[in-house]
Amino acid sequence: MKKLFISQPMRGKTDEEILAVRKKAIESAEKLVGEPVEVIDSFFQAAPADAKPLWFLGKSLELLATADVAYFAEGWNEARGCKIENTCAIEYGIAVIEDYEKGE
Repeated sequence: MKKLFISQPMRGKTDEEILAVRKKAIESAEKLVGEPVEVIDSFFQAAPADAKPLWFLGKSLELLATADVAYFAEGWNEARGCKIENTCAIEYGIAVIEDYEKGE
């Protein structure tokens, strides 16, 4: 079973919207990988109230390091943290799945 890291834009999104995207990402990744995946929980719902964007990015990169596959959800290419995670995944040899908006 492959370990899946999900990178997705979260700024301005509700928990419900974030979780819906994660569900779609898991289903899509399992189809593309051809087997069930173990999802790495990178949705920090219990983050410190004063956490800054770099705190989230640091934690995300720590988790990304444990992944076999990284799924980049729609809109990733316009979110600075997701773009950094994408570069890191590619540079460090983690398999990448990129979901772009339709029409791109």
